[in-house]
Amino acid sequence: MVTFPLHPLERETGFVEIPAQPAPEEVLARERKENAPNPHRLEQQPPGVRASGGSRFGWCRNFGLVVLLPTVLVALFQYCVVADQYESETHFVVRTSGSSGSASSGLGQLLGLEANPAAADNQTVIDYLLSHDAVARLERIVGLARIFRRPEADPFSRLRESAPPEAVLRYYREMVHIDVGPESGITRVAVRAFRPADAERVAQELLRIGEQRVNAFNQRLLENRLAAARESLETAERGVDESQAALTGFRQSGRDIDPERTSAARITMVTQMQAELAQARAQLNSMAGAIRRDSPQYVTMAARVRALEQQVGAAESSLTGSRQATAAGLGQFENLRLKQEFSAKRFETAAAALDAAREQAVRQQLFLVRVVEPNLPGKALYPKRLKLIATVFFALLLVYAIGWLILAGIREHAAS
Repeated sequence: MVTFPLHPLERETGFVEIPAQPAPEEVLARERKENAPNPHRLEQQPPGVRASGGSRFGWCRNFGLVVLLPTVLVALFQYCVVADQYESETHFVVRTSGSSGSASSGLGQLLGLEANPAAADNQTVIDYLLSHDAVARLERIVGLARIFRRPEADPFSRLRESAPPEAVLRYYREMVHIDVGPESGITRVAVRAFRPADAERVAQELLRIGEQRVNAFNQRLLENRLAAARESLETAERGVDESQAALTGFRQSGRDIDPERTSAARITMVTQMQAELAQARAQLNSMAGAIRRDSPQYVTMAARVRALEQQVGAAESSLTGSRQATAAGLGQFENLRLKQEFSAKRFETAAAALDAAREQAVRQQLFLVRVVEPNLPGKALYPKRLKLIATVFFALLLVYAIGWLILAGIREHAAS
């Protein structure tokens, strides 16, 4: 039991004074005054003792403004504004009939690319498919600009109406992706469009354009390889014609088809005449010792010897005195015949070289082999909405966390 000391006046009178109770209105006013926030008192309190209700509300508000609201806006934009894009994919590879890993192919030699034939051949086709020429051909064949301006496209993804050729090429390279497998050498072509049929059609035309370009490469390679061989063959053919014409003219001027045989026949005839003359002289000498010189037999034999001497002299003069005509003509004929034989052999060599160059060009011809045909997409693969939204959310969350840590450090430093 607790006792309280009495006031002296209370001890004398015996009465205890009870204080008057305040009115209910005064009690409520006093409670409101005590519960009202006092800025001076809040400043005097440490950060950890401040009211947690306002701090929690501020944290939620900041988190919503910095992280949740932008994420929701991005999600609404992706699902309500951005149009679906369909992708058609095809695979092909460029090969030669005699392709191998150790030797460069025809197109690689033509363009001076010797390191990796498959990569070089594929890269030339890829460069063409991503060039202004390919864009122009697709525009003529399928109406590429109309495909990229479909009504289904959103204003941010659609190709602008007044886009210059450079902008069209940049947009085309964003919608058409081409890459090559480092080991297999297979080229992958992915075409995006706002309609499935458009994506498949553009992919089909790209394959057809690539095949036509490869055929043009083959024709150019064949022409380059055969040009030098054909030029050599034409030169050899002209040499054959010239040598044949010179030999024919020589024969016509001398009225002798084969001067070599004619000269040999003349020499044989002179030799025979000389033999007959020697025999006739021997007979005449033998007759001179047996009969008289005025006898008819001796006179006849002497006349025959003189006739043979005249014939031999005439024949020898044609061979020796006209040796200028016979020997010079024979030498000229031999020279012309050697030139003709040389021209003929040169022509045969040039013809063989042309055939070899043609066979080599055929062996090194390029072929575009379709590995996977373009498909008709059934589902839009782009844009990657969930991936993009998640990326935005976590990026903003990271930014918010870093900012919160920085502000907390500043406040703690200011409080200390």
